[in-house]
Amino acid sequence: MFAREGYLLILAAAVLALVLALIGLQFGTAVRVVLGGLGVLVLGFTLYFFRDPQRTPPPGAGHLILAPADGKVVQIVDVEEPLYLKGPARQVSIFLSPLDVHVNRVPADGVIEFVRYVPGDYLVAWHPKASEKNERSELGLRHRGGTKILFKQIAGAVARRIVFHVQEGDTVQAGERFGIVKFGSRMDVLVPPGIPIDVQVGDRVRAGETILGRLPAAPPGGAPVAAAEAGEEAAR
Repeated sequence: MFAREGYLLILAAAVLALVLALIGLQFGTAVRVVLGGLGVLVLGFTLYFFRDPQRTPPPGAGHLILAPADGKVVQIVDVEEPLYLKGPARQVSIFLSPLDVHVNRVPADGVIEFVRYVPGDYLVAWHPKASEKNERSELGLRHRGGTKILFKQIAGAVARRIVFHVQEGDTVQAGERFGIVKFGSRMDVLVPPGIPIDVQVGDRVRAGETILGRLPAAPPGGAPVAAAEAGEEAAR
Protein backbone atom coordinates (compact mmCIF):
# COMPACT_ATOMS: atom_id res chain seq x y z
CA MET A 1 0.00 0.00 0.00
CA PHE A 2 1.16 3.53 -0.80
CA ALA A 3 0.24 6.86 0.78
CA ARG A 4 -2.35 8.71 -1.28
CA GLU A 5 -0.33 11.91 -0.87
CA GLY A 6 2.37 10.33 -3.03
CA TYR A 7 0.28 9.20 -5.99
CA LEU A 8 1.19 12.16 -8.23
CA LEU A 9 4.90 11.92 -7.40
CA ILE A 10 4.84 8.18 -8.03
CA LEU A 11 3.21 8.80 -11.40
CA ALA A 12 5.77 11.49 -12.22
CA ALA A 13 8.63 9.16 -11.29
CA ALA A 14 7.16 6.40 -13.47
CA VAL A 15 6.88 8.80 -16.41
CA LEU A 16 10.46 9.97 -15.88
CA ALA A 17 11.70 6.37 -15.76
CA LEU A 18 9.89 5.63 -19.04
CA VAL A 19 11.29 8.75 -20.71
CA LEU A 20 14.82 7.89 -19.63
CA ALA A 21 14.39 4.35 -20.95
CA LEU A 22 13.16 5.65 -24.32
CA ILE A 23 16.04 8.10 -24.57
CA GLY A 24 18.44 5.31 -23.74
CA LEU A 25 17.20 3.32 -26.73
CA GLN A 26 18.76 5.97 -28.97
CA PHE A 27 22.24 5.28 -27.63
CA GLY A 28 24.62 2.44 -27.04
CA THR A 29 24.42 -0.19 -24.34
CA ALA A 30 26.41 1.74 -21.74
CA VAL A 31 24.22 4.86 -21.95
CA ARG A 32 21.09 2.71 -22.07
CA VAL A 33 22.07 0.96 -18.85
CA VAL A 34 22.94 4.22 -17.08
CA LEU A 35 19.71 5.98 -18.04
CA GLY A 36 17.60 2.91 -17.37
CA GLY A 37 19.25 2.40 -13.99
CA LEU A 38 18.69 6.04 -13.08
CA GLY A 39 15.00 5.76 -13.93
CA VAL A 40 14.62 2.59 -11.88
CA LEU A 41 16.45 4.23 -8.96
CA VAL A 42 14.18 7.31 -8.97
CA LEU A 43 11.01 5.24 -9.26
CA GLY A 44 12.19 2.73 -6.65
CA PHE A 45 13.03 5.42 -4.09
CA THR A 46 9.71 7.20 -4.65
CA LEU A 47 7.76 3.97 -4.15
CA TYR A 48 9.82 3.14 -1.07
CA PHE A 49 9.38 6.58 0.47
CA PHE A 50 5.59 6.64 0.07
CA ARG A 51 5.03 3.11 1.35
CA ASP A 52 2.15 2.91 3.82
CA PRO A 53 2.32 -0.40 5.69
CA GLN A 54 -0.64 -1.63 7.72
CA ARG A 55 -0.22 -1.06 11.43
CA THR A 56 -2.10 -2.69 14.33
CA PRO A 57 -2.39 -0.66 17.56
CA PRO A 58 -1.65 -2.61 20.76
CA PRO A 59 -4.48 -3.81 23.02
CA GLY A 60 -6.00 -1.04 25.11
CA ALA A 61 -4.92 1.64 22.65
CA GLY A 62 -7.84 3.81 23.77
CA HIS A 63 -5.90 4.60 26.96
CA LEU A 64 -2.43 4.81 25.42
CA ILE A 65 -0.30 7.44 23.72
CA LEU A 66 1.18 5.89 20.57
CA ALA A 67 4.06 7.09 18.43
CA PRO A 68 2.66 9.32 15.65
CA ALA A 69 5.61 8.60 13.36
CA ASP A 70 8.31 6.08 12.58
CA GLY A 71 11.81 7.14 13.53
CA LYS A 72 14.24 7.69 16.37
CA VAL A 73 13.53 9.44 19.66
CA VAL A 74 16.04 12.31 19.70
CA GLN A 75 14.79 14.39 22.59
CA ILE A 76 12.70 14.14 25.77
CA VAL A 77 12.58 17.49 27.55
CA ASP A 78 10.43 19.58 29.87
CA VAL A 79 9.10 22.73 28.19
CA GLU A 80 6.49 25.45 28.55
CA GLU A 81 3.63 24.99 26.08
CA PRO A 82 1.54 28.18 25.68
CA LEU A 83 -0.69 27.19 22.73
CA TYR A 84 -2.91 24.33 23.85
CA LEU A 85 -1.71 22.75 27.09
CA LYS A 86 -1.01 26.30 28.35
CA GLY A 87 1.58 25.32 30.91
CA PRO A 88 4.47 22.95 31.62
CA ALA A 89 4.72 19.90 29.38
CA ARG A 90 6.93 16.91 28.62
CA GLN A 91 8.02 16.88 24.95
CA VAL A 92 9.03 13.75 23.03
CA SER A 93 10.69 14.44 19.65
CA ILE A 94 10.95 11.81 16.92
CA PHE A 95 13.29 12.27 13.94
CA LEU A 96 12.29 10.70 10.62
CA SER A 97 15.10 10.04 8.16
CA PRO A 98 14.29 9.91 4.42
CA LEU A 99 14.30 6.09 4.74
CA ASP A 100 11.59 5.94 7.42
CA VAL A 101 7.88 5.52 6.71
CA HIS A 102 6.56 9.09 6.61
CA VAL A 103 2.83 8.47 7.06
CA ASN A 104 1.77 10.09 10.34
CA ARG A 105 -0.77 8.60 12.75
CA VAL A 106 -2.91 10.02 15.54
CA PRO A 107 -1.26 9.40 18.94
CA ALA A 108 -4.42 8.90 21.02
CA ASP A 109 -8.21 8.62 21.00
CA GLY A 110 -10.03 11.90 21.40
CA VAL A 111 -11.40 15.03 19.78
CA ILE A 112 -9.31 17.52 17.81
CA GLU A 113 -9.71 20.87 19.55
CA PHE A 114 -6.83 22.90 18.12
CA VAL A 115 -5.42 23.11 14.58
CA ARG A 116 -2.81 25.56 13.36
CA TYR A 117 -0.46 25.64 10.37
CA VAL A 118 2.67 27.78 10.74
CA PRO A 119 4.94 28.73 7.79
CA GLY A 120 8.56 28.91 8.83
CA ASP A 121 12.20 28.08 8.27
CA TYR A 122 13.83 24.78 7.28
CA LEU A 123 16.43 24.06 9.93
CA VAL A 124 17.62 20.44 10.09
CA ALA A 125 14.83 18.49 11.78
CA TRP A 126 16.92 17.45 14.81
CA HIS A 127 17.86 21.07 15.63
CA PRO A 128 16.55 22.03 19.13
CA LYS A 129 14.85 25.14 17.67
CA ALA A 130 13.16 23.29 14.80
CA SER A 131 9.91 22.91 16.73
CA GLU A 132 9.75 26.70 17.16
CA LYS A 133 11.25 27.98 13.91
CA ASN A 134 10.38 25.50 11.14
CA GLU A 135 7.28 25.13 9.00
CA ARG A 136 4.87 22.98 10.99
CA SER A 137 1.37 21.93 11.88
CA GLU A 138 0.24 22.06 15.51
CA LEU A 139 -2.67 19.79 16.45
CA GLY A 140 -4.32 19.65 19.86
CA LEU A 141 -6.32 16.61 20.99
CA ARG A 142 -8.35 16.05 24.16
CA HIS A 143 -8.66 12.46 25.32
CA ARG A 144 -12.04 11.42 26.73
CA GLY A 145 -10.41 11.29 30.17
CA GLY A 146 -9.67 15.00 29.85
CA THR A 147 -5.91 14.84 29.15
CA LYS A 148 -4.71 17.24 26.46
CA ILE A 149 -2.05 16.20 23.93
CA LEU A 150 -0.36 18.50 21.41
CA PHE A 151 1.41 16.92 18.43
CA LYS A 152 3.37 18.68 15.71
CA GLN A 153 4.47 17.80 12.18
CA ILE A 154 7.72 19.69 11.62
CA ALA A 155 9.42 20.15 8.25
CA GLY A 156 13.18 19.64 8.06
CA ALA A 157 15.95 20.88 5.78
CA VAL A 158 14.76 18.58 2.98
CA ALA A 159 11.03 18.25 3.73
CA ARG A 160 9.07 21.08 2.10
CA ARG A 161 5.52 19.80 2.23
CA ILE A 162 3.34 19.19 5.28
CA VAL A 163 -0.02 17.50 4.73
CA PHE A 164 -2.72 16.76 7.33
CA HIS A 165 -6.36 15.75 7.04
CA VAL A 166 -7.91 16.64 10.40
CA GLN A 167 -9.79 19.71 11.55
CA GLU A 168 -11.28 21.04 14.76
CA GLY A 169 -14.18 18.93 15.98
CA ASP A 170 -13.00 15.66 14.40
CA THR A 171 -13.21 12.55 16.56
CA VAL A 172 -10.08 10.43 16.03
CA GLN A 173 -8.68 7.10 17.16
CA ALA A 174 -5.17 6.16 18.20
CA GLY A 175 -3.22 4.82 15.22
CA GLU A 176 -5.38 6.18 12.41
CA ARG A 177 -3.62 7.98 9.55
CA PHE A 178 -3.87 11.75 9.53
CA GLY A 179 -1.13 13.06 7.24
CA ILE A 180 2.44 12.99 5.98
CA VAL A 181 5.58 15.12 5.88
CA LYS A 182 7.57 14.56 2.73
CA PHE A 183 11.28 13.71 2.64
CA GLY A 184 12.76 13.87 6.13
CA SER A 185 11.08 15.54 9.09
CA ARG A 186 10.29 15.48 12.80
CA MET A 187 7.28 14.86 15.04
CA ASP A 188 6.87 16.33 18.51
CA VAL A 189 4.37 15.03 21.08
CA LEU A 190 3.69 17.19 24.15
CA VAL A 191 1.80 15.91 27.18
CA PRO A 192 1.18 17.16 30.74
CA PRO A 193 4.21 16.60 33.02
CA GLY A 194 2.38 13.99 35.11
CA ILE A 195 2.16 11.53 32.20
CA PRO A 196 4.88 8.83 32.45
CA ILE A 197 6.92 8.31 29.27
CA ASP A 198 7.69 4.73 28.21
CA VAL A 199 10.52 5.49 25.73
CA GLN A 200 14.06 6.83 26.02
CA VAL A 201 16.29 8.93 23.80
CA GLY A 202 17.76 6.67 21.12
CA ASP A 203 14.79 4.30 20.94
CA ARG A 204 13.35 3.41 17.53
CA VAL A 205 9.56 3.75 17.33
CA ARG A 206 6.83 2.72 14.89
CA ALA A 207 3.80 4.88 14.18
CA GLY A 208 0.57 3.46 15.55
CA GLU A 209 2.31 0.62 17.42
CA THR A 210 4.99 1.84 19.83
CA ILE A 211 3.66 3.02 23.20
CA LEU A 212 4.97 6.45 24.24
CA GLY A 213 2.90 6.72 27.42
CA ARG A 214 -0.27 5.71 29.23
CA LEU A 215 -3.26 7.95 29.84
CA PRO A 216 -4.94 8.21 33.26
CA ALA A 217 -8.70 8.02 33.77
CA ALA A 218 -8.54 11.74 34.51
CA PRO A 219 -5.91 14.38 33.67
CA PRO A 220 -3.16 14.80 36.28
CA GLY A 221 -4.61 17.00 39.00
CA GLY A 222 -7.91 17.17 37.11
CA ALA A 223 -11.49 16.03 37.50
CA PRO A 224 -12.63 12.43 37.00
CA VAL A 225 -13.83 11.34 33.57
CA ALA A 226 -17.52 11.87 34.23
CA ALA A 227 -16.95 15.40 35.53
CA ALA A 228 -14.65 16.29 32.64
CA GLU A 229 -17.18 15.04 30.09
CA ALA A 230 -20.00 16.89 31.87
CA GLY A 231 -17.97 20.09 31.76
CA GLU A 232 -17.32 19.69 28.05
CA GLU A 233 -21.02 19.01 27.40
CA ALA A 234 -22.02 22.13 29.35
CA ALA A 235 -19.49 24.18 27.39
CA ARG A 236 -21.19 23.14 24.17
